[in-house]
Amino acid sequence: MKLVKDPAEQTTAVTDIILALVACGGVLLLQWSPLKTGGPWRIPVWSGAIGLIGLAAALGAVAHGLTLKPNHHNRIWQVLNLALSLAVSLFVVGVMNDLWGTELSQKALPLVLLTGLGFYLTTLLYPGIFFVFIVYAVLALALAFGAYLFLAVKGVPGAAFMAGGVLLSILAAGLQARKSIAFILIWKFDHNGIYHMVHTLGLLLLIAGLWISSIG
Repeated sequence: MKLVKDPAEQTTAVTDIILALVACGGVLLLQWSPLKTGGPWRIPVWSGAIGLIGLAAALGAVAHGLTLKPNHHNRIWQVLNLALSLAVSLFVVGVMNDLWGTELSQKALPLVLLTGLGFYLTTLLYPGIFFVFIVYAVLALALAFGAYLFLAVKGVPGAAFMAGGVLLSILAAGLQARKSIAFILIWKFDHNGIYHMVHTLGLLLLIAGLWISSIG
């Protein structure tokens, strides 16, 4: 295996690594948080969601940064997409827990996971319609933004940070969809590299909000 020669792909791989490291650090931070609010199930759910984002980013670094055989490349993307599907599902469950409580979110977990898995299987059966999964992710982010904006207005600690983090993630998704955007700042950034950096900032805000809210 060799490193890719495309400068934009190299930058994308590096930004994927940064995103993976932030996610890993976020999971560790949440495990050490002195949980006082949200119930004992809150931190495991959010840690799972963030951990899966980190796994997807690490796989993305391999897919973007190394020259791979087509079948190996496709398998990595399949696992990556599965990780993202499950991450979005756990993300939705985490939002439901924060908005409506533990009991409802626990009951919804199987259905939400099956929904995410269904979207993933759809992309396997019809590889050209990955936008269907994007719609699922954007709907989840829209739900989260509305939920944390509502909780922030109510004065819930950390909710404003989480709303800001979700908003940046929505912005990141919009930037990634604009494949024509690119710039050079020491290194060449295309739409994927830009997406990763904005998404990383959003994840940092989300983790900060989770920490603040977990300590009440």
